Amino acid sequence: MAWRLGFAGAPAFAATILRHLLDSPHSVTVVYTQPDRPAGRGRKLLPSPVRVLAEAAGIDVMTPTNLRDERATLAHVDWLVVAAYGLLLPPAILAAPKHHCLNVHASLLPRWRGAAPVERAIMAGDSETGVSIMQMDEGLDTGPVYRRQPLALHDESTGEHVANTLAELGAQTLLAVLDELPELAPEPQDDRLALYAPKLTPKDAVIDWHQDAEVLSRQVRALTGRTAAYTTTSDARLRILEARPANTSSDAPPGTLQRAGRDWHVVCGEGALRLLTVQINRGKGRPLTMQDATNGYPSHLFDGALLGQNAGVA
Repeated sequence: MAWRLGFAGAPAFAATILRHLLDSPHSVTVVYTQPDRPAGRGRKLLPSPVRVLAEAAGIDVMTPTNLRDERATLAHVDWLVVAAYGLLLPPAILAAPKHHCLNVHASLLPRWRGAAPVERAIMAGDSETGVSIMQMDEGLDTGPVYRRQPLALHDESTGEHVANTLAELGAQTLLAVLDELPELAPEPQDDRLALYAPKLTPKDAVIDWHQDAEVLSRQVRALTGRTAAYTTTSDARLRILEARPANTSSDAPPGTLQRAGRDWHVVCGEGALRLLTVQINRGKGRPLTMQDATNGYPSHLFDGALLGQNAGVA
């Protein structure tokens, strides 16, 4: 059956879901997204990826700060599909579509309910994550689940790559669920297994060199393509874009940068982290291999430099 759908979402993850819906037999009649946000160094207002895609497709795009006044509009759709919209829906809106509101969530619910499921799964060292197609209720990702689709995580998984993969997987799973509705019945979640994935904050990006190298490696990978994990030199900020645990040990204090042949390691609470690609807020601020960074900024990055001591560096 071809359904008449509304859609609510904002980031690239949601835009991927919307793109697949637009290519399907279903009809998307209205799209809700977040208002334009300032971005980049110039803080220019930019539309969300969902808005760009929907407007290019000639679909009405709404950017309300809440959906309380949208009940009449949503009464004309069969289902409202929600993906990374960023707002809880009030009860009147949950009941507005002819059937229900569906959410595409980037985790295997009830594990990692909340705003940052991909990053929290990688940071926690989970062996798998996935997507869940859920019937929304008034709670935060607490509604019954129609279907889960797993995705294995490994030592190379990054937040950006996993999110992109889950968006495609989520779209495919959503379309399969839509094909089986309304006969398909969702199953309640087991709240005893619930874990929450709180929104990322600036503190999540700060590297604490007293932690184990494996923990820091997961932090770096989780934030790749996002805000990026970072540390500081004496007077600069160093973003760590790519790093791996190193099979080495040292008696030096955590945070000590050490040269190991052509490699550069930072001593951690347990083990060391090998820095591969970094970005220093000096010069053009471009991503550099660690070797190029030490060659270009020897006064900041040298054998024996102590990282992470200057929290006030901008």
